[in-house]
Amino acid sequence: MKNPITRIAAAAAVIIVAALGINYFMAPSVTWAQVIEPILNARTVIFDLILGADDTGIVSHEIVVGSRMRRTMSNMPNMTMVIDLDNAKLLALDTEAKTAVYADIAGDLGDRTRSYIKFVRQIISQLQDGQVEQLGEQVIDGQKAVLFVGKGQNEEVRIWADPQTAHPIRIEAKIGQEFSFAMKNFEFDAAVDESLVSMDVPDGYTLQKNDIALGNTTEEDFVESLRIWAEIIGDGTFPEAIGSESAMKQMPVLVQKVNAMQVSEEKGTQIGMGFARGLMFHQMLENQGGKWHYAGAGVKLGDADTPIFWYQPKGSDTYRVIYGDLSVKDVAPEDLPK
Repeated sequence: MKNPITRIAAAAAVIIVAALGINYFMAPSVTWAQVIEPILNARTVIFDLILGADDTGIVSHEIVVGSRMRRTMSNMPNMTMVIDLDNAKLLALDTEAKTAVYADIAGDLGDRTRSYIKFVRQIISQLQDGQVEQLGEQVIDGQKAVLFVGKGQNEEVRIWADPQTAHPIRIEAKIGQEFSFAMKNFEFDAAVDESLVSMDVPDGYTLQKNDIALGNTTEEDFVESLRIWAEIIGDGTFPEAIGSESAMKQMPVLVQKVNAMQVSEEKGTQIGMGFARGLMFHQMLENQGGKWHYAGAGVKLGDADTPIFWYQPKGSDTYRVIYGDLSVKDVAPEDLPK
């Protein structure tokens, strides 16, 4: 995009695309089938997704039509994303600058995005028989509702359903070690203008030729994102947390600080892509069943003696430990920080 700041926003906005990689292996009960029926069978689903454990988080407005979806976010009102899961492509539109850029989300990112859409349409419908518990009537968001709770290996989902229609009113989920969200304001089978999920660049927009590739992420990408977070956003200090919610909350800070740096378009794009790609790394670890630990809160960039992150690669007997100077070492389990 002509403005490097919009390129940063376009790249970093893709973080949330990968935030909800969810895999369930379950069997529905008869009662539960009534609740999930509209999610499974609706041609279109519209809802609001709120990042975090309460309603004060960033709101992502989702319009799902088959294998395509349109997403807008409350903390970046000028950014709109259209996602084509069949072709693993994302179209990012800056509605203020009237510019557009395509992103390739093939690979792990695309796989987890498809898992997210599957989750929207198959909320705990495959939980092992007996793991869905009905807890009776409650009042949620001012409405009477029946509460269901389902638990998987790495997640817990609570769904409040209308006792008359069985339609979901509110869904809350905790995924993995650090990610929580809520979903509400559902509309099923609403009429949606097909142009809203078109992957064509709208009239009046300028297409930027440099596509963004964000499909897979590596340890090196993650280290670079930590450097950007500490050096630019944190003024030399690592963040309190590294989850998707924390990252999205800090996006306006990153844009503001990079703007003050007066970087070139190329450098601005490099920063945005570096931040976005790396922050998907721990999500990839969780999707593969891996464990990780972050301990960098308040640590100064350059502190070579303090470990800030460690994880065990799949199939490895040792752990990879990242230190405050962003060096990385192999460490035996018995030598990990206590």
